[in-house]
Amino acid sequence: MPTPRTDHSDRKEFRIPPKKIAPVAAPLARSNPAPASTDFLQLAGKSILVFGVANKKSVAYHVGRVLTEAGASVVYVVRSEARRELVSKLVAPAPVFICDVEHQDQIDKLRWGISALHPKIYGFVHSIAFADYSEGWLPFHKTPRKAFLQALDVSCYSFIALANALRDMLDAEHGSAVTISISTTRMAAENYGYMAPIKAALDSSVCFLAKSFSQFSKVRFNAVCPGLLKSSAAAGIPGYVDSYLYAEQATLRKQAVQTEEVANAVAFLLSPRSSGINAQGLVIDAGMSINYFDQNLIHRSAPAGKPK
Repeated sequence: MPTPRTDHSDRKEFRIPPKKIAPVAAPLARSNPAPASTDFLQLAGKSILVFGVANKKSVAYHVGRVLTEAGASVVYVVRSEARRELVSKLVAPAPVFICDVEHQDQIDKLRWGISALHPKIYGFVHSIAFADYSEGWLPFHKTPRKAFLQALDVSCYSFIALANALRDMLDAEHGSAVTISISTTRMAAENYGYMAPIKAALDSSVCFLAKSFSQFSKVRFNAVCPGLLKSSAAAGIPGYVDSYLYAEQATLRKQAVQTEEVANAVAFLLSPRSSGINAQGLVIDAGMSINYFDQNLIHRSAPAGKPK
């Protein structure tokens, strides 16, 4: 049986052992567009497409919520009719369109459907990824050709295809497109396998799209690159829970990156407040990348009987 597709969030859930963390402020309630004096992100009234919501743990869901709170007019795009029925209940009354990005005809159809509702859009968020791990963990050199090419098509090429399809609809002066990558593609985590090279291709595509669009517009392309997140999609990665717990201890604050933090960064990169940022990857990892030699981690790996 083929493995079901995922848009960053539709695999079975996993549970992380509970831990005590400092209380955080409750999320802002959805509201009407904020007055100009308080609209820091300057996104009020702007139409933005969000691809990839699967459930409440999805990065895309959190992004849509932050944008809605900022007063943006959010349009959601999901993969199937079944997904639309589920997501519509989560984001009502926002419109939800269907587009399976593996099929160019559906991308073209989406363009016409969106244009009828919003002739011009301010930007779009690409939070779509897929990897077929149905054969379990395999050494990288045994990566199945079909699985690799499908992951490349869905997780990377779709960003290029959507940008091309939407190019005439994007605000030529202030438009912005943001994709979701990972904090590093240079860390060879065996269980993540071939998805790191796929994300590396996505990171490179950000640069080339920015350069290409600069020939006729000022549309910006950037990526938000989070560390390990507690999402349903990650449950499909072999051994992910152990990796997540290790990554959490490797952060400077000893607390994993929160999906809401990623969503806030995406909203910032969509907004004109980030107008000088283009062709970049914004890493959100709570300092993990500089903390692999943390004393606590070293002590835990010391051989038994040796002083710590």
